[in-house]
Amino acid sequence: MSARIRFEPDGVEVEVPVGTNIRAAAEQCGAHLGSACGGVCACSTCHVYVKEGLDDLSPMELGEEDRLDGAFDVRPNSRLGCQSQVLKDRLYIVEVSRESRDAFFDEHPELRGHR
Repeated sequence: MSARIRFEPDGVEVEVPVGTNIRAAAEQCGAHLGSACGGVCACSTCHVYVKEGLDDLSPMELGEEDRLDGAFDVRPNSRLGCQSQVLKDRLYIVEVSRESRDAFFDEHPELRGHR
């Protein structure tokens, strides 16, 4: 089984196996998603807003909740990409937060012209 994830505002979409996390999917398709800690839930640079498919992601655990407490502009549909696994064969639409995009370009200064 596979799922599709569309990343906004980048406008890229990727098909991934069910069980893949949003951060790994972003890396696979070149979406501009921050990942300062490498996906170990030690920061909030992979903060996203799940516009479609929120209920079909892995449940949020305490560590993720703690990290989101330190993130900017947290909303009811906020998740950390490294902690959010897709669980169903469907389309997920994810908006990369401004904080995460800024972190991505800090991590990849050579791509700053591609905002």
